[in-house]
Amino acid sequence: MTTVAETGNTRSSAAQAHPAASAAAASFAALVGKLDYLSPAEIESVRQAYRFADEAHLGQLRKNGDPYITHPIAVAAQCAEWKLDAQALMAALMHDAIEDCGVTKEELVQRFGAPVADLVDGLTKLERLEFDTREQNQAESFRKMLLAMAKDVRVILIKLADRTHNMRTMGDMPRSKWQRISSETLEIYAPIAHRLGLNFTYRELQDLAFRFLHPWRYEVLSKALNKSRTRRHDLIARVQREVETAFARQGMGVRILGREKTLNSVYRKMDSKHLSFSQVTDIYGFRIIVPELTDCYTGMGILHQLYKPVPGKFRDYVAIPKVNGYQSLHTTLIGPFGTNIEFQLRTHAMDVVAESGVAAHWLYKASEPGSDTSQRLGTQWLQSLLDIQQETHDAGEFWDHVKIDLFPDAVYVFTPKSKILALPRGATVMDFAYAIHSGVGNRAVAARINGEQRPLRTELANGDVVEIVTGDAAEPNPAWLSFVKTGRARSKIRHHLKTLAQEKANELGERMLTQALRSEGIATLPDEEGDYKSTWEKLLRFSGNKSRHELMTDIGMGKRIASMVGKKLAVLLSETGLKPDALLISTERYASGQDESVSQGVVSLDGSEGLSVQYAPCCQPIPGDRIVGYLGRGEGLVVHAEDCPTGKRLLLRDSERFLQVEWADEPVRPFDTTVVVTVANGKGVLARVASAIASAEADITHVDMGDEPAQTATDIRFSVSVRDRQHLADVLRSLKRTTSVIKAQRFKP
Repeated sequence: MTTVAETGNTRSSAAQAHPAASAAAASFAALVGKLDYLSPAEIESVRQAYRFADEAHLGQLRKNGDPYITHPIAVAAQCAEWKLDAQALMAALMHDAIEDCGVTKEELVQRFGAPVADLVDGLTKLERLEFDTREQNQAESFRKMLLAMAKDVRVILIKLADRTHNMRTMGDMPRSKWQRISSETLEIYAPIAHRLGLNFTYRELQDLAFRFLHPWRYEVLSKALNKSRTRRHDLIARVQREVETAFARQGMGVRILGREKTLNSVYRKMDSKHLSFSQVTDIYGFRIIVPELTDCYTGMGILHQLYKPVPGKFRDYVAIPKVNGYQSLHTTLIGPFGTNIEFQLRTHAMDVVAESGVAAHWLYKASEPGSDTSQRLGTQWLQSLLDIQQETHDAGEFWDHVKIDLFPDAVYVFTPKSKILALPRGATVMDFAYAIHSGVGNRAVAARINGEQRPLRTELANGDVVEIVTGDAAEPNPAWLSFVKTGRARSKIRHHLKTLAQEKANELGERMLTQALRSEGIATLPDEEGDYKSTWEKLLRFSGNKSRHELMTDIGMGKRIASMVGKKLAVLLSETGLKPDALLISTERYASGQDESVSQGVVSLDGSEGLSVQYAPCCQPIPGDRIVGYLGRGEGLVVHAEDCPTGKRLLLRDSERFLQVEWADEPVRPFDTTVVVTVANGKGVLARVASAIASAEADITHVDMGDEPAQTATDIRFSVSVRDRQHLADVLRSLKRTTSVIKAQRFKP
């Protein structure tokens, strides 16, 4: 049995030494000493990359005056600790060559091969001149790096090594940069390290960021922790002796490691729970490395016989690993003098994975050839980045989705077939549905959790068994975006809605341009191919669109005026010899009630138009109302009631964007409208009013009684779904006949 004392701040304290003192140690000779796991030919390749980088950075200095090459060497040294291959070490040495030295990717391909060049390119920021804002540039650069990382995880390992060395030497940077770089580290790089299971790097980045974000708090806590370490030395020594004795008595050979909370985690606990330093009782803990997996559970029994466990503080991450592959048993015990002490039990293999995450793959390859225990770590999340990218082409939106997925905590839920899924804490039924398959999410209509019917917005808890009910005709609802938590679900919903909106807008655009062309005396849109191919090419040049589909979508979304495009198309067609039909012109203008002024034809609405047509929430038009259509810029067709004040204001300001619309003879769905019912307050009034609405065959979609206390006469506002004005009149008559109803009327703005 061996005992090792270990603290969480080993590297942080080393990082506090002045970097100038380490310049000589960071020479290439020191790096070569760490490359004993590579072949002589691979070491020579790394040496060639070093010479190239040294020459490229010649004359460049770090902020502390050291030659710049000391930084790439330090990054490569960290990668060597992870036992990364020669290509990754070469890329680490040259990671700033393209960005800072004017070296091209083609030059790297010729000298070192495409794989190394791709790694370096994945680490290179985009040129800032291409973008309007720093945020836009940052989002694009992160997207580039993350997508390169999704294809080759070595990209992010080199980037994390680069960021770690920059944070260790942050003291040499101007103080004006501390806040921005440390915040970025805390919000982005540390969570990525955690997501990939690089816990040692995760803790170090958090501590270094805390040190430079809050220097005074860091110093105060550091002194308090040092004093506490001295005071509690006897307690820790006693616990260690007793644990060693207990395991020795059972004949189990284990390694016991002392573990100390990092300063950042102590500070976060104090801040979130409003505690003083003396009230944080679990600063110290122990990690016990056991020979075999079953020994984890045997060891847990030994500990629970030695000290009493704290109820609710046992966690089994061996049977159910964390998302990043972490495995360990956690328990908190009440030690001597009533002090809470956390213990972790794991095997050596689990310990390597717990500290090194995806990097454990290379560590294992070096120490245990043939072991692929950790090769799959992080691949699920990395693959999800590619999925999100396929749905999202906007860099800012992509980065928002990724940040949502950088959750440190997870809940573990089951499918009906007992497959386990890990989701971020706070994830809902819809996140679960999209985690299974986008087709399941898109068609979800209901869910059962542990056999009970539950809403789609229900948050999931550990151990829930979730079953999704789908419908063939179901489609994603924009309201889902308000409660989903994962980037995958959010990007899939947005992509589907965007695609659906474009399809509907395309259909609407075709109808509107056809109507506009009829007003010019031409009955149908000409074919895109054949005799009229050149006509369409001229029209697209006129409108600035790349294709007919894009033009129709723009018309449907209100970005182009159908009448203007129709007039131009009629002129182009007349040049080919196609003459307008005078009778058709007269018929169309008579039907639309217009003279020679601009006409866009009449668009018929039946409620099946989807996202390309919106029914204005300000006036909530229903079939039977006189209506007008407003082509909002980029938002499709918005339908207002003719007497709507908002619609009238838009008409005065933007009359050319209005077109005639009318209700179809048979609308295919009900429409929402608002009814205000004034009642004499009393027992059972709400039930009677709801019953009256139901008896008129109308559905209640929302009830609002306001925030004021109930009075003798109270207004209740109902949102109801009705077929048309006649149906609404039936609802109002039913309400007025109801006892306790003083007045019932449709709400109008």
